[in-house]
Amino acid sequence: MPAHISGVLHAGPSPVWLPYPEAVNDLMPSLWPSNVRKDDDGVLTVAGHRVTDLARTHGSPVYVLDVEDLRSRARAFVDAFATAFDQVGAVSRAYYAGKALLTTAIAHWVAAEGMGIDTCSLGELMTAKRAGVDPSLVGLHGNNKSDAEIAFALDWGIARIVVDSLEEIDRVEAAAAQRGVRAPVMIRVTVGVEAHTHDFIATAHEDQKFGLSLHSGAARQAADRILASEHLELLGLHSHIGSQIFDRSGFEVAARRIVALRAQIQRDHDVRLPEVDLGGGFGMRYTSQDTPPPITDMAQQLAEMVAKTCAEEGSDLPAVSFEPGRSIVGPSVFTLYSVGTVKPVETDTGVRTYVSVDGGMSDNVRTALYDADYSCTLASRGSTADPLVVRVVGSHCESGDIIVRDEYLPADVTAGDLLAVPGTGAYCQPLSSNYNLTPRPGVLAVQAHRVDWLITPETLDDLLARDGGPLAED
Repeated sequence: MPAHISGVLHAGPSPVWLPYPEAVNDLMPSLWPSNVRKDDDGVLTVAGHRVTDLARTHGSPVYVLDVEDLRSRARAFVDAFATAFDQVGAVSRAYYAGKALLTTAIAHWVAAEGMGIDTCSLGELMTAKRAGVDPSLVGLHGNNKSDAEIAFALDWGIARIVVDSLEEIDRVEAAAAQRGVRAPVMIRVTVGVEAHTHDFIATAHEDQKFGLSLHSGAARQAADRILASEHLELLGLHSHIGSQIFDRSGFEVAARRIVALRAQIQRDHDVRLPEVDLGGGFGMRYTSQDTPPPITDMAQQLAEMVAKTCAEEGSDLPAVSFEPGRSIVGPSVFTLYSVGTVKPVETDTGVRTYVSVDGGMSDNVRTALYDADYSCTLASRGSTADPLVVRVVGSHCESGDIIVRDEYLPADVTAGDLLAVPGTGAYCQPLSSNYNLTPRPGVLAVQAHRVDWLITPETLDDLLARDGGPLAED
């Protein structure tokens, strides 16, 4: 989309970075699923389906998933990393991070494209099993795994349990001994890398709840304990440095430290640890300011870096696994809202226009939680009105109930219009809530030949059915 930086002539408070659109109805393709277009009437379409028809039939707000876009992103990730690591003589594996968004259909689709499933709860484990995923392609994470989760993982025979504490090692060992099996485990290592991301989603610095510290020696102590165990099999080491990462330098530092620790453990114990996992966190584009590198470039750089580090350590090449979630499902989904109130408000720097929609922080808490930025477009019609900076907000009783902090929409945006917010596939539905007793939206899977509910929308009857009702007087 042709753009120039907005200036004081373009009314309303707006950040300097927000590009002024020459054509406010146009889409920036890199922000949207691959099968999203606007038709001649300016109506947003996905896989040929008009969103006006989707809203009329299925209501709003609603998460809309472009199925082919999701599958193609999963396939592209698997192919890029397999090719890059094959060139250096190593094997690459990919586990879809189910925490981003998981249903039985999504689990089935990504597994069909060659990905395993990374889980971190009993519900996610059961969803993967219900989807028919091979347990040899499933892993379990979590800093506080329940006995039920450990039992389910062992009974199903999953590929690996990523242990997160010394106490957990004992619990997994006891559960495996009770079943007369050897549990395949990896050690989550806190490598002391500060990822360039929000503090809440940076996970490899020392002062946080995940993993066993490399610096303090806890990770090495965990390896010694596992290797001495009769009922645990140490597959390798795991690192995850955070989320929404564009810079490969954090991965490079983490990989060097993990590979060095692996080499040391192999030498000291005369064993081979067959696998290293470098986690996920690959960034995606939410606005024009986000610049994720091409996945082929990231794959090639990481493969070359792992091979170089192993050569420097004099160790063999392990199989290297990754856990993308956001970068797979995030761009494949947009949220469709209906506009209610449009309110201009005088501020110290001009007039800000608030556009209120029929959702909010109950279906997308990331703006409030992470200070995340999003884009949006008028989805139900074209417009010849001039661009106007607006703030898209929800209907909840919170001043922080913001969906899109700043974006240009046609100045004639009004009640009854549909707005679409791209990039909502990751962590929006899983973090959704019933705040203000609001039913959670459904997830709609759209393909050229069909439209299906992946997750059905909640109703007010669903919410009231869980209410215990008035208590009887004593």
